[in-house]
Amino acid sequence: MVSTAALSSRVVTAGDLGLPEAPLTTGPRDTPESMLRARIDEQLRAMLAHEPGTRSGADPEDLHQMRVAVRRLRSALKLLGPAGDDVRAELKWLGAGLGEVRDHDVLIDHLRATVASFDESDQQAGARLVRIFVAERAKAKRRLNRRLGSARYAALLRSTARLVLTELQLTPGAAPGPVDVAAVVRKPYRKLTKAVAALPADPPDAELHELRIHGKRLRYAAETAKSVARKKQVTQVRELIKATKRLQDVLGDHQDAVVAAERMRALLAATDETAVGFVAGRIAERELRRRATARATWTAVLADVDAAATKVCG
Repeated sequence: MVSTAALSSRVVTAGDLGLPEAPLTTGPRDTPESMLRARIDEQLRAMLAHEPGTRSGADPEDLHQMRVAVRRLRSALKLLGPAGDDVRAELKWLGAGLGEVRDHDVLIDHLRATVASFDESDQQAGARLVRIFVAERAKAKRRLNRRLGSARYAALLRSTARLVLTELQLTPGAAPGPVDVAAVVRKPYRKLTKAVAALPADPPDAELHELRIHGKRLRYAAETAKSVARKKQVTQVRELIKATKRLQDVLGDHQDAVVAAERMRALLAATDETAVGFVAGRIAERELRRRATARATWTAVLADVDAAATKVCG
């Protein structure tokens, strides 16, 4: 295994971390420990595969996929209980750097598409508005690359790899023998339903964002369980994954609209360019309409999640 100092100076491979040549696999007869090790191995390899593209910035999709792998890893490590807390905390640190850049990518792409739909008279001001966020994104990307080149990041990779290479002890009370797929899904589903029950009639934006996070955790739990699901369960788990993804999409659209409107309000307060301010106001108005559309549809999507989760959990 390559030293931490060496890892911090270059792009890392699975071999550098001492991972097996072939990815770990699991099936219906495997234990929860085997399932978790395979999931960690899978997502660590995904992180490594997308790291070069994330560093270079040639394709924003690499950064997106690296961020998704980090999130899936954090979700999987919840099954370890306190034993996984240190690595989860470091993954959160890495995810914050990835998220800052990704959020700019989403915002910039959306702003460009919105500005392109405006009259030609607003195009120049719209382009200037977009450049403000492109400059912010460049600063965030430099900060991210410093993280990826740090000894702290290299130590995180080694710590995560050790979880693949050693015997894991899951949270006390975990059932022995093959994985209970329903049990893996049931806990995050209960947390989702509890969060929904606590919502007021007109939920604040922050609470709908938190609900999206609960839905995402349920989706990741279902993805983890799918590798060990019995043949008759696979279809049910896939339906749950699809339903939770749709919920993520709707609530994600809501959150993106909220963030975009807030950024436009802040820009309106800060800019002294009348034309840029006018365009920012037009964009903010559109984002508020997008927010309203998401609010009108998320409950119907949630009903599909409930139906799919009920089938899996029994």
